[in-house]
Amino acid sequence: MTHLNPISRHSRHWLALMLASGVLALTACGDKASNQTAGQKVDSAIAKTEQAGADAKAKSESAAASTKESVKDAGASVAAAVDDATITAAVSTGLAKDPDLSAIKIDVDTKGGTVSLSGPAPNAAAKARAEEIAKSVKGVSAVNNNLEVKM
Repeated sequence: MTHLNPISRHSRHWLALMLASGVLALTACGDKASNQTAGQKVDSAIAKTEQAGADAKAKSESAAASTKESVKDAGASVAAAVDDATITAAVSTGLAKDPDLSAIKIDVDTKGGTVSLSGPAPNAAAKARAEEIAKSVKGVSAVNNNLEVKM
């Protein structure tokens, strides 16, 4: 049988004591609130990731819906501008066909279906005809007849 010298036996006791205190220290540093296994922690992380993905999807769908509404509003605005321009052109064409009104410069402006006429009119009858021509155009909701009769 081999005899161990006292220093060697003493070193082994110190080594065991150091290992035990290291294990205790590491245990104390661990997360005491969580008694989850590694698999449970992975499952929890996956669930959190899936939830974050679902939240991101909901936010992007909401943003897409908002963008779609903005595009729709812009389309309506462009359509209104085109309609106003079409109305202005139709009124100007109608005025140009009238022999008393074609020789003079009448400004036609349309906003939201309301036509404004301004400039000179040769007589009261021509002023009234200009208003009737404007009212007869499809899409006109009102006419502001600001023509001035010049004698």
